[in-house]
Amino acid sequence: MSEGRIEVEGISVSPDHYIGGRRVSSSERFDVFSPIDQRPLAQVSEGLDEHVEQAVQSALAAFPAWAAMGAVQRKVYLDRFADEIGKRADEFCRLESVDAGVLLSRMRHGVVPRAVLNIKWFAQHALSLQDHPIDTEQAHHIVRHDPAGVAVIITPWNSPLMLSTWKLGPALAAGNTCILKPPEWAPLTSSLLADAADAAGLPPGVFNIVQGTGARTGAKLVSDPRISRISFTGSVPTAKWIAKAAAENLVPCSLELGGKSPFIVLEDADLGSAAATGALMYRNAGQVCLAGTRFLVHEKVAEEFTALMRDFVAKLVIGDPRVEGTEVGPIIHPRQIDRVAGFVQRAVDGGARLLWGGRKAEFGAQYFQPTMLTDLRQTDEIVQNEVFGPVLTLQTFASDEEAVALANGTDYGLGGVCYGETGHATALAQQVRTGFIWINSFGIRDLQAPFGGIKRSGIGREGGNWSFEFFCDVKDVVVPKKAFTPSFSHR
Repeated sequence: MSEGRIEVEGISVSPDHYIGGRRVSSSERFDVFSPIDQRPLAQVSEGLDEHVEQAVQSALAAFPAWAAMGAVQRKVYLDRFADEIGKRADEFCRLESVDAGVLLSRMRHGVVPRAVLNIKWFAQHALSLQDHPIDTEQAHHIVRHDPAGVAVIITPWNSPLMLSTWKLGPALAAGNTCILKPPEWAPLTSSLLADAADAAGLPPGVFNIVQGTGARTGAKLVSDPRISRISFTGSVPTAKWIAKAAAENLVPCSLELGGKSPFIVLEDADLGSAAATGALMYRNAGQVCLAGTRFLVHEKVAEEFTALMRDFVAKLVIGDPRVEGTEVGPIIHPRQIDRVAGFVQRAVDGGARLLWGGRKAEFGAQYFQPTMLTDLRQTDEIVQNEVFGPVLTLQTFASDEEAVALANGTDYGLGGVCYGETGHATALAQQVRTGFIWINSFGIRDLQAPFGGIKRSGIGREGGNWSFEFFCDVKDVVVPKKAFTPSFSHR
């Protein structure tokens, strides 16, 4: 183990920042604990003002050469970066499982392959954005996607590796240099990302990591007037603060925020399939923004659907996320599980009825039972606000119009699920105000498709061209077809 590094789960990892191609230590540290058993994993360097300044200066210094390199040569570096992530797949899987409580099986079969793809796909897609021509009667237009500058990327704790690469892929492929602020509750796989970038030979300063809290390190980063883009995934209150700070410098923000998505079960739905999919909403202990957490079920099939889903939920295995077969792991932090328990208790005190679950699981201090509540009013706190835990609600409806009204009856609008006869479900889904909605399915994603929400669920879209529209300055170079005669009448 090299100097300054520590071992977590037998994996060598640096607890320090990565700035300008080297590790930078801090005089101040913060503790990182495993949600599995609350044991301490590391003391990680805290990002102070001096570290933010170093990172910004390094990213600014590296930007001209990285931007001028062009998409073809950047792809060479980024492909190597992705390959290095793949080589370290086992380390990423085991480290994020113990650091963030993510199921090891999900890391192996979903997250790490997706992280590799995030880098490779956007590097390839950037090649198609070069000098797009538009030919009109008056002129040739050359539409360019120019790098914007230094991008600050702030990611949450529920899926640090996937969400970091989801943003880094297009930001770096577009020619920006980046500063990543990892989640303070689960920062360790981001440190492994720096190792992969270093091994891939990314030029110093192209990719930087400054660890720390949002209130201190994050606030300093997003307030810096030299930053050109801010991409954030996380909570609504933090997003509001970031947007205010960015507005002072007119810095564009991409904000992917919370969800309170409807899971609609129509009278003509395949109830067994709907119930089986419904049980998936408890994966990652419900710490998934795009999960359908508000079940809206036609009153004629509600009893049958509830019984079917109860059977699926009863078979879910709660336990250590590193153990094969575990389906529901821990809540990330003691503060978060207290928050989840508080939501449930207040709902019950207010008249809600528990269909199942409702308390901490016996497995450990940070485990909560898969929970379903019913007998709710649309105005109830637990219907209106994101819990971000394994807690779902169930309401019934008598007509499509009522289903749509309930689905649209919150301030969120990230995603949704609708089960029913395909034509019926598709027609209803088009009336639901969300950024996306799955018909008779869940979780189908493609990197070329847009992802994001409306209302309090965010601003902007990620994926495909939408990512590049954000991370680039789009410029129109206009070449007239005939000699131009200046005139005040031209606009």
